[in-house]
Amino acid sequence: MNDLQSTPLRLRAGLLSTLLLMLILCIWHVATLRPATNAPGSTALPLTAEQIEYAKLMGKSVDAPKKADGFPTLDQMAQTFVKHFADPFYDNGPNDKGIAIQLAHSLGRVALGFLLACVVAIPFGFVIGMSPMLSRAFDPFIQVLKPISPLAWMPLALYTIKDSAVSGVFVIFICSLWPMLINTAFGVSSVKREWLNVALTLEVSPFRKAFLVILPASLPTILTGL
Repeated sequence: MNDLQSTPLRLRAGLLSTLLLMLILCIWHVATLRPATNAPGSTALPLTAEQIEYAKLMGKSVDAPKKADGFPTLDQMAQTFVKHFADPFYDNGPNDKGIAIQLAHSLGRVALGFLLACVVAIPFGFVIGMSPMLSRAFDPFIQVLKPISPLAWMPLALYTIKDSAVSGVFVIFICSLWPMLINTAFGVSSVKREWLNVALTLEVSPFRKAFLVILPASLPTILTGL
C-alpha cells in the first residue's frame, strides 16, 4: 500500500525535477545571449598604444578576433562535451591529454594518497588508542592540524615539494589521515573492558589481543573513518 502511494509522489517529484532543470537551462540560455557584433552601426573601439604593447608582451596577436568573455553558452558547452568525449584517450603531450587519461591520473593520485593514509593512520591510531598517555600527548597536535583546509595545504605543498602530482597526493593523504586516525583511536579505546579483562585472565599475548580482540571489536569504527 505504501509503495502504491509513493509511486505518484515519485512521478511528481521527477516531473518537478525535470521542470526545474528546463528552467535552469532556459535562464542559462537567456543570460548568455550576446548581441551580434556584425550588426549595422556597431563599431569596435580601436586599441590604444598601451593595449597594443600589452597584447604583444602577452604574446597575443593584435589583429586576432577577441575571444568572447563571460559564461559559455549552451551551444559551446555541447560542442566542448562532444569534443572531449569523441576521443577521450588522445595524447598530444604533457599539457594536452584526453579526458579519460586525465581522469585515470586523478583517480591514481586519489588511490595512492588514500592508501598511504591507511598505512599511516590505522597502525598509528591503534597505538594511540591502546595508550591513554600517547592519546593525551598527541591530541593537541591532532586538534590543531585536523581543521586545516585542503586549500591551505595545497600552496604549502606546491612551495615545498615543487611537483604538482606529488603535491596532489600529499593533500589527499593529509586530508584522509585525520578521519582514519581519529576513528581508529576512538574505536580501539572504546573496546569493552570486560573483553580486555577476559583476554588478561586467559594470559593472551599483547599481539594476539590486538588482532583477536581489539581489531574485531573496533573494526566498524575504523571502517567508518575510511
